[in-house]
Amino acid sequence: MHTDSDIRKHVESELEWDADISANDIGVAVREKIVTLSGFVRSYAQKVAAERAAQRVAGVAGVADELEVRLAGEARLDADIAREAASALRYQLPHSADAIQLVVDDGTLKLKGEVEWNYQRERAEQAVRRIRGVRQVLNQITLHPTVAAADVQHKIVAAFHRNAALDAARLRVEASGNTVTLHGNVRSWSERKAAERAAWLAPGVTHVNNLISIDPTLQS
Repeated sequence: MHTDSDIRKHVESELEWDADISANDIGVAVREKIVTLSGFVRSYAQKVAAERAAQRVAGVAGVADELEVRLAGEARLDADIAREAASALRYQLPHSADAIQLVVDDGTLKLKGEVEWNYQRERAEQAVRRIRGVRQVLNQITLHPTVAAADVQHKIVAAFHRNAALDAARLRVEASGNTVTLHGNVRSWSERKAAERAAWLAPGVTHVNNLISIDPTLQS
């Protein structure tokens, strides 16, 4: 059984362990297995890294990210951020970057447009996350698949069985059109996210409704 006190200590240790995070200015509070991160970080990439570090800890049922991004050094012009972001998108997504538009306002970078696959939407955000001067990324890219999703349920179940981090017997998949709903129980937040990522990789999926619950008492 993971108590709130145990979870807080483990989250603090995970933040200190992650080389991408400066944990000195991050506060951790836990109530009913929900982790709240407060304080400030020096980049948007650190904010994302801190949130993911907390999600990796066993027993965590959810994360509330209240971290503020305080950029080090002089503020950067939005136009300079936009130019670097556009270049990063072309490098990471050479075949679909033209379908993505970006807007930068006071360090907040918005991504818009339509792509066919969810990995393109995720990679676009990853491409701009570490750009100096970015305070926040709002990923508003939508999915417009061109492939049929008739066998999407079978493909996701097969992916669950291939994934060593998941117990496929505890999971159930429902597919309706391009929407997938996940049911079942897992031991940790990271397993829940692994199942969701596997579902997103299936062709034709435009929405994943993750109803998987977390039960740390499950046996391996």
